[in-house]
Amino acid sequence: MTSTATSATLPAATPRLAANAIGPIPPRQLYAFVAMCFGMFMAVLDIQIVSASLADIQAGLSASADEIPWVQTSYLIAEVIAIPLSGFLSRALGTRILFAMSAAGFTLASIMCGTSSSIEGMIVWRAIQGFIGGGMIPTVFASAYLIFQGPRQKFVAPIIGLIATLAPTIGPTVGGYLTDAYSWHWLFFINVIPGIVVTLATFSLIDFDKPDFALLKNFDWYGLISMAGFLGALEYVLEEGPRYEWFDDSTILTVAIVSGLSAVVFFARALMARAPIVDLYAFVNRNFAVGSLFSFVLGIGLYGLTYLYPVYLAQVRGYDALMIGETLFVSGLVMFVTAPIAGQLNERFDPRFILVSGFVLFAIGTWQMIDVTSDWDFWQLLWPQMFRGVGLMFAIIPVTNTALGTLPLERVKNASGLFNLMRNLGGAIGLAAINTVFNDRLDLHLQRLHEAVNWASVPAVETLKNLAARFQGSDAQAQALQELFNMVRLQAEVMSYADVFLMLTILFLGVAAFGIVMKRPQMQAGAAGGH
Repeated sequence: MTSTATSATLPAATPRLAANAIGPIPPRQLYAFVAMCFGMFMAVLDIQIVSASLADIQAGLSASADEIPWVQTSYLIAEVIAIPLSGFLSRALGTRILFAMSAAGFTLASIMCGTSSSIEGMIVWRAIQGFIGGGMIPTVFASAYLIFQGPRQKFVAPIIGLIATLAPTIGPTVGGYLTDAYSWHWLFFINVIPGIVVTLATFSLIDFDKPDFALLKNFDWYGLISMAGFLGALEYVLEEGPRYEWFDDSTILTVAIVSGLSAVVFFARALMARAPIVDLYAFVNRNFAVGSLFSFVLGIGLYGLTYLYPVYLAQVRGYDALMIGETLFVSGLVMFVTAPIAGQLNERFDPRFILVSGFVLFAIGTWQMIDVTSDWDFWQLLWPQMFRGVGLMFAIIPVTNTALGTLPLERVKNASGLFNLMRNLGGAIGLAAINTVFNDRLDLHLQRLHEAVNWASVPAVETLKNLAARFQGSDAQAQALQELFNMVRLQAEVMSYADVFLMLTILFLGVAAFGIVMKRPQMQAGAAGGH
């Protein structure tokens, strides 16, 4: 039922795309795709650009500690709803209208975020920014496989893979520099000029498909509402659950129930509606299903490690936003250099081997972190970050080609939304798991260290005496005791980070071994007309 609806949008575009498969790509389409890539870069960058500068935003807006995380959470909740919806909207409105409207709306929302004077206004505009930005990301993925068919896919896969992974990786770095050099407002104002250019360029240049407005007549509002309830509530539970002890909190439990009930309605509508807003039948394709699974785990590595390193540097090393950005910049640099190499290797060798190698390199990087101490800085983090950067590029290119490059053209737009959704859900679930494991291990290590650090422990008593000698006054002993407790907690935190990195190492190795079930990709989307 969905195939009929989706294929109806293609005939006007198919002859042009079929011609592209055997002739040169029209410069107009090439320029349009470059402009779309810039728009996607902005949208993905803004996922993480505020992560290293939340303290500055909190101070600027006089927000509480409970309110400020919503600057990030509101963006993520809105984005995760928009990503799967983008497939339907792209078919109904056409890429030109959808992308130009998204770029214009994203630019306006960025201006409003930068001029916000209250935390409430910031949260609302960040949600709007996330929803609009979420529509651009999968549209670029789908357009890449519509424009660059057959052998040309080897050139475009490294580009979109680099953007999808590089932008969130360097987000904290860019955010740190902007906040330090100017102010947190420029985290959003930086989007204005590029946003205007992207809007004008995409509106005037995109011409490789046509809208099918008839699809809007059968728009599945129940499907949209249930999908928003399912994914939005799920994202909330994953974001807030670790902080409030999961289902021990009544709000978390209520929202989880809403997510579960909405999921039942959503899947029923997706399977039975005349024109569902999301076509789940793409998962029948084995390579798409396996590729989406790899994309899910890739999201854990991408967003999980982008979160872990800054938190470690801030909490353990006491780094500010600029210092964090400078320390983590190496990952982005390595990814930029590795992208063309990974593309060539993916072309010359079995993509499955490159994919497995990517996750193994991921595992090597996290394995090196299990010996982390409270003294590690740039040089100790250098090799783990390099392995992470190379691993990301080695994994994202074959994952993308496996999931999207083997599908018929009429399914690519919708499947792109699902593929990107899986990566973002992987990041959300991964962050929730990381925070939960970290908190549990922190409690365990604190208990064990408190049992070991007592008056019967000679090293503990000697350390306490040395600390007391550094303080003056009648409360020198109390200050020394507090300092000792701080040292114990710091050590427990470091041990907890090591446990989390060990967990990620096991996960990445397990997924790498799972690569044997994947069939070697045969590029089908480049077939004439996609049929």
